[in-house]
Amino acid sequence: MPSPVTLYDTTLRDGAQREGLSLTVDDKLKIAGWLDQLGVHYIEGGWPGSNPKDIEFFRRVGELELQHSKISCFGSTRRAGGTAESDPVVRELADSGAPTACIVAKASELQVIEALGTTLDENLAMIGDTVSFLVAEGLEVFLDAEHFFDGYRRNDTYALDALRAAADAGASHLVLCDTNGGTMPHEVGPIIDRVRVSHPDLTVGVHFHNDTGCAVANSMIAVEHGAAHVQGTANGIGERCGNANLLTIIANLALKMDLSVLDDIHLQRLTDVHFAVAEICNISPDPHQPYVGAAAFATKAGLHTSGLAKMEGAYEHIDPSRVGNARRLLVSELSGRSTIVLKAKEVGLDLENAPDIAAAILNEVKRLEHIGYHFEAADASLELLMRRHAGLDREFFHLESFRVIVEKRADGAVVSEATVKIWANGERFVATGEGNGPVNALDNALRTALLQMYPALGSIELVDYKVRILEEKVGTGAVTRVLIESQDGTREWSTIGVSPNIIEASWHALVDSLNFGLIHSEEGKR
Repeated sequence: MPSPVTLYDTTLRDGAQREGLSLTVDDKLKIAGWLDQLGVHYIEGGWPGSNPKDIEFFRRVGELELQHSKISCFGSTRRAGGTAESDPVVRELADSGAPTACIVAKASELQVIEALGTTLDENLAMIGDTVSFLVAEGLEVFLDAEHFFDGYRRNDTYALDALRAAADAGASHLVLCDTNGGTMPHEVGPIIDRVRVSHPDLTVGVHFHNDTGCAVANSMIAVEHGAAHVQGTANGIGERCGNANLLTIIANLALKMDLSVLDDIHLQRLTDVHFAVAEICNISPDPHQPYVGAAAFATKAGLHTSGLAKMEGAYEHIDPSRVGNARRLLVSELSGRSTIVLKAKEVGLDLENAPDIAAAILNEVKRLEHIGYHFEAADASLELLMRRHAGLDREFFHLESFRVIVEKRADGAVVSEATVKIWANGERFVATGEGNGPVNALDNALRTALLQMYPALGSIELVDYKVRILEEKVGTGAVTRVLIESQDGTREWSTIGVSPNIIEASWHALVDSLNFGLIHSEEGKR
């Protein structure tokens, strides 16, 4: 059954205009592959001929053998005073190999006169000539009516004339663009209604920017009023404040408006696409993004967790699994005993009938959070704490002492050296390691001492190290919080250490990281 609303993704073109973002051709191909797996109907690849990247993209996109999505090229109308057939920009669109072309054209009287520098009649001729030429070349043609909403407010007759020029020339979709992102939700419905009355046989679409934070809301209202084509970008990336977030729009259309834009299997890929696109773009994923963010279904308050324990979905507007996400229970000083019981269950500890242990864990969490710990960011350290109270901890080694020396040499090189004295299985080990910093040196020294006894350490890798200074006004005497992220090829985990001494804080986080990795390595073997 055809989708009631076609989804048009412009991450590779409009999204790539985000400040600080530069996608390679391989990046663009990877993102296109993810969008195809999601099942969006159109992927806008870029502007053929405008730059070497986009030229190569259209040459190589066939390598992907897309299963669900059609590639669209983007370009402008012919130049004033010329012909579409002889215009090199228009010719590039026809020769791109894309089955669909999205043409941007001015729909604002002011923009035509001041920005484009031509007459109102010539602009209409440019639209009609370009669309009719591309239709004759066998392309499906969409019109992106640039500055439509601003133009409509100034001169609605001319804005509608621009749409009519494209419609008469054979455009199949009339896309109303809020180019400056200033349109408010109450304005959208009446404008969509009027355009649909004027063009009942064509698909009316929308393209909103997020400068007022209303891009998704505006898109939803447009669909409610009959728009059957929505443009946006993955994660809402784009110029200035970004574009309408297509991932949020998809979930809203499917789960809140019961429109079958994607089937259930494809809908479950939303969260994977969210993280994949962020990774490819080298942008930190927004944990608070609706539906797909890591915190979208995270519960922290004790009252809320208690509600979840009694009733599935008590504080969730949908089942997280429908969009490929999952519930997360966050443990902090705001938690109650029910949170501890549920969190312990997640890691395989049954505290349902052990209220004293759960209470002891909660009290220690509150004590440690008071001095600077932050367990919702360090699940591995929390699990180790719970294991200790449940009598299930495993001590692989314990410290006698460590020493760290930092040496700056005459050639400018800075080298750290650490010596550790530890006990493991009744034996005393002394080992030295060098590194590019104190933590790296301590890590290397520990591995030197223990690797032969615990070969699993060879697969544990520290992938991130973060330092937060608490109570900055104290200056160099402030308490330091260290977070270490680790992975062993199959799982990732975070650990924490807090101390006025940054090396000691790092040691605590490092020891927790290695202990956690070794515990799960042993359990995996069993």
